[in-house]
Amino acid sequence: MHKALTTPTSDNPMHRFRLRYGLVLEWVVMTLMVVLAVEVSLGIVFRFSGYSLVWYDEVASVLLAWLTFYGSALASVKRAHIGCPEVVDQFPPGLKRLTAILGQILVIAFFALLGWVGVSITPFLVGESLVSLPWVSMNFVQSVIPISSGLILIAELMYLIDLLSPQRGGSDQAGASLADGLH
Repeated sequence: MHKALTTPTSDNPMHRFRLRYGLVLEWVVMTLMVVLAVEVSLGIVFRFSGYSLVWYDEVASVLLAWLTFYGSALASVKRAHIGCPEVVDQFPPGLKRLTAILGQILVIAFFALLGWVGVSITPFLVGESLVSLPWVSMNFVQSVIPISSGLILIAELMYLIDLLSPQRGGSDQAGASLADGLH
């Protein structure tokens, strides 16, 4: 696990916030996993007993999507997304730092765009609902897109601040290589 997320190694308030932020997201992801497991188990039991739940498949799909999006936010905090740092690690320190900063800016731009699109589609979903549970609004279901984008933006902005901080200076003080920013 990322060293900066397991033990507060500095007095930096942002690093302490990142640790707490990661713990909150861990609880959100664990809760979604438990709810999904219970829902799937209930669906199996009811189907086996001959009384299938009409809402089982649709709710399981929504929960899996939410788990994916909120899990991505947690992965951003922990710097756990898939990356290929081997190429970037071969760069000289200045180019490595520049590449990491530019990579972070691109990631931030993407999630800002995704969040904006997520918010902008909500007017088109007014009046739409789940098929099996008509009282569950599609705006509620699709709220995961702008919310998780915002959560990811917070994590990515914290990492960009780390990359730009003068005390980091291209060294490994924050517990991860600069190439970790390229995920």
